[in-house]
Amino acid sequence: MIFEATNYFARDGQAEAVLAQRRKVCEIRRRLGLDPGRILVKLEGPGPDVRWECSFTSLESYEADRKARAASAEFETARQEMQTLIDRFERHMSAEDAV
Repeated sequence: MIFEATNYFARDGQAEAVLAQRRKVCEIRRRLGLDPGRILVKLEGPGPDVRWECSFTSLESYEADRKARAASAEFETARQEMQTLIDRFERHMSAEDAV
């Protein structure tokens, strides 16, 4: 399994807008036939205001997902809109330990 996690660190006062935008992106993913993933919202402590996670059965399925995103003008517009709401973005890729 491959896991993608993206972390969104909102600009001051923009946490709700970041969450709304991430929800919008998940809807776009649905329309593209992609897994919408899941959204996590910070309750307390340091870290991202919003985190999105999705799992993929293989590296090939992840690459196909990325290709579908890249081909979507709607997805690209939403990604650019997100950039106006955040101070920092992180993408983390992980693989499940086979032990």
